[in-house]
Amino acid sequence: MEVRSEGIQVRCDKLQGPVIPKTRLRIWFIRVCSSIVLWTCLVQLVTVSELWHSHLISGITSGIYHITQVQLPIQANKGVAQAPPALLPARNYTSNGFLRVSCNGGLNQMRAAICDMVTVARFLNLTLVVPELDKTSFWADPSNFEDIFDVKHFIDSLRDEVRIVKRVPKKFSRKYGYSTLEMPPVSWSNEKYYMEQILPLFGKHKVLHFNKTDARLANNGLPLDLQKLRCRVNYQALKFTPQIENLGHKLIQILHKKGPFVALHLRYEMDMLAFSGCTQGCMDKEAEELKRMRYAFPWWREKEIVSEERRSQGLCPLTPEEAAFVLRALGFGRETQIYIAAGEIYGGEHRLAQLRAAFPQIVKKETLLTRDDLRQFQNHSSQMAALDFMVSVASNTFIPTYDGNMAKLVEGHRRYSGFKKTILLDRKKLVELLDMHQNGTLSWNEFADGVRQVHEKRIAQPTRRRVILEKPKEEDYFYANPHECLCEETNCDDLLGPHNSSQVHYS
Repeated sequence: MEVRSEGIQVRCDKLQGPVIPKTRLRIWFIRVCSSIVLWTCLVQLVTVSELWHSHLISGITSGIYHITQVQLPIQANKGVAQAPPALLPARNYTSNGFLRVSCNGGLNQMRAAICDMVTVARFLNLTLVVPELDKTSFWADPSNFEDIFDVKHFIDSLRDEVRIVKRVPKKFSRKYGYSTLEMPPVSWSNEKYYMEQILPLFGKHKVLHFNKTDARLANNGLPLDLQKLRCRVNYQALKFTPQIENLGHKLIQILHKKGPFVALHLRYEMDMLAFSGCTQGCMDKEAEELKRMRYAFPWWREKEIVSEERRSQGLCPLTPEEAAFVLRALGFGRETQIYIAAGEIYGGEHRLAQLRAAFPQIVKKETLLTRDDLRQFQNHSSQMAALDFMVSVASNTFIPTYDGNMAKLVEGHRRYSGFKKTILLDRKKLVELLDMHQNGTLSWNEFADGVRQVHEKRIAQPTRRRVILEKPKEEDYFYANPHECLCEETNCDDLLGPHNSSQVHYS
């Protein structure tokens, strides 16, 4: 009996083994299930917040964001850990629909358009979809918004003004019965146009796609808060990616170590010459090539152009040779460090020969940076233009040889940065002086005196924009002189002076 009993006891021990108590098993199971439920709820909250951004959910997700960010401090320059700036509270409003925009043109034309479209979305109470960038223009840059601009900073820094999402939610797709209305808004339109003509369209179409965005918002006549929002987007929200920012700052540091420098925006590039029809300094073969290119692009409407007439009207960019004469006349010496803020100069290096002879310290991003530095930006003209933009804004003196979009936006940035010296060339007068000097009518001293007198007050000093009623294309461009954003008070007369009040011209 003992043996049996012991045998039975042994078998019982083997059967029981390391059995986990039932109470502990229940607690473990409850914890696992609770964790799954909790994380599922959080994921659902974040997803719903992105779609609807209700005030309550935004507050919860914002709290979650701050809790997670505390564990990842940013290292300041002096090695002191600093928490990231707190997010502004999201603006609580009922969205009237989604606004998609496809920007057209080069980097700076698209930049201005983005500022305008944020402003339109704000006063129409829309949800803006992160803008799409032009990939079909002359430059054929495949870059997306997030390849050039810090998309997270863009969304977060404007959350108190407008809701911005990366894509239209699937529930508003054609699959679910929704159709996107595609259209270009009317150029130079004011708040009334968007309120009366555009907003009602969202009653039927929850998604509207603006397929052209260049100059679609008026320069003048908008409420002060909307004008200031355009500036806020331009000067604060549109921040370049860390890769572009870092390389741009490296360029600026290299230049500053060698002393003061001039950023010369030499727009003697193939696209500009073809578009404007300007062939000054070109051989017959080159002039014909530019003409063929102009005809190849259907949206360049003006085809037959007389270069000499265009030049005499001041509508052509200066040639490198003309730029050399003008810089010398303005008093810049051979020792002046000149940064060429431009793409490839038409005609190559030999077209820069006369300019380089007069100013040996000519540099470009391609000569200051290594191939490894620039490799990631190759074949991305907008990203390369972003580097030139940063250097131009930071330069001691900025001189554009043509008043295109980059020249205008850099001018505005430099005004906003404390009216840094920008020399705005009077090309029509310069052409007269240049021709008179080259045909022997004017001596060098007379030519130089004339150039300096013409530009004595053309240094982007404080002034109000010129308003030309019914002719918005001919009036001063908002982004070149956003005077509403250059002082804190509503009345800027103290800054602008009694003789700089707005000049209104009637057509």
